[in-house]
Amino acid sequence: MSLKTVYAGLDARLSAEADSSGPVKGTLSGARIGMIWLAANLVVTTLLTGTLFVTAVPFPTAVAMIVAGTLVGAVVLTSIGAIGTRTGLPTMAVTRGAFGLRGSLLPVGANVVILMGWSWVQAMLAGVTVNHVVHQFTGFSNPVLFSMLCQLLVVILAIFGHSGISRVEPWLAVVILVVIAWVFATALGRFAPSEFAAIPVDPALGSTPAIVLDLVIATAVSWTVLSADINRMASSTRAGVLGGGIGYSLSTIVAMLLGATALGYVVLSGGDAVSFDPVTIVGPFGIPLALVIFFSVMATNSMVVYGMTTTVVNARPDGRVRFLPAALILGTVSIAGSAWLGLLDQFTSFLTVISSLFVPVFAVVIVDYYWFKRARYGKDLLRASGGAFWYTGGVNWVAVASWAAGAAVSVVLSFVWPSPLGATLPTFVCSTLLYGAGMRLNGHTRPARLPA
Repeated sequence: MSLKTVYAGLDARLSAEADSSGPVKGTLSGARIGMIWLAANLVVTTLLTGTLFVTAVPFPTAVAMIVAGTLVGAVVLTSIGAIGTRTGLPTMAVTRGAFGLRGSLLPVGANVVILMGWSWVQAMLAGVTVNHVVHQFTGFSNPVLFSMLCQLLVVILAIFGHSGISRVEPWLAVVILVVIAWVFATALGRFAPSEFAAIPVDPALGSTPAIVLDLVIATAVSWTVLSADINRMASSTRAGVLGGGIGYSLSTIVAMLLGATALGYVVLSGGDAVSFDPVTIVGPFGIPLALVIFFSVMATNSMVVYGMTTTVVNARPDGRVRFLPAALILGTVSIAGSAWLGLLDQFTSFLTVISSLFVPVFAVVIVDYYWFKRARYGKDLLRASGGAFWYTGGVNWVAVASWAAGAAVSVVLSFVWPSPLGATLPTFVCSTLLYGAGMRLNGHTRPARLPA
């Protein structure tokens, strides 16, 4: 069988499964959706985010903020995911409803850049971890090589589309959960919870409970860019909301608590509190925790590359871009970029940028869909031009202005005048009010009915 024949067959199968442009008819149960989210967010970046809180605030406070922030963020995530289930479209495609058929290209472009950055960061962290283990046993060290090899495996998984992901993710979740349980048992078997609670706070970090809460909510926002991509596979809105909400919340809480507990174990054992460094926490727990990091990257980055590809394929509803060639091109870029290890030093700033760009986007979409469109987007969402979502030349300038203003507020509160409340919630509220007021001033009201 020739390579050309294999390519043509895979391309045809992916198109038949609607991994090319257009809506997907979901078939997965809530439990299946939950397992996909569970495996996806039991990931090294979420785990290492938990390490940022260990000496920033008291350990019990960190636990409380992790739980509270995750639940708040899950509301936003499932609200956008539900739109994906109802329309069958991925996250960036549903932004056409608020931003316009052409205006939606603004969040689409930002999303591809952000997801590419995510894929690089996670591949690097997996590569650094694998390199650490290999170096211990063989003396060979090449973190760049291992980062690129990890991303190559991810791209292979992503090429098989959403059906392949739905088969692999649950099994990865089981493996990851077993090892996580062992790590918790080891840490809590040696040190009592009271000893973790007594870990001293480092005032020099200048952190507060509100800032920790903000980072946890920002993590949910970073995942919301994929929420409709995944939840459109659900057989019903209820299955998507329950599966996505429970799966995301459980995985985030477990992953962040694992990171905090692992670094707390290092500190209580006499080590240094070096946050966001996989080698620091892999050292005491060895290969089992290294496996968690590796498998979590395989599970998550396959979704990230899949999300990038569906974003590009669905950027325009004319079906000109096919899934397989887009996946191969984006996958190649993601493999090459995973060699840029310097990005790891900028992770918290990267997370802040994601929040700045997408908190306003999701605020606008939620208000538009659930209030102004009465939780219904019609078939005009699939048009290339004209119709209910054409607005002014294909752009809803109220949405664009609300997004720009919200992003500016987020940047100011993050970098210029740091807010004691963080930037995520103030930005969401600001963008919501601006869009609601702007649409009313522009003559848009909540209709009694919206045609199908």
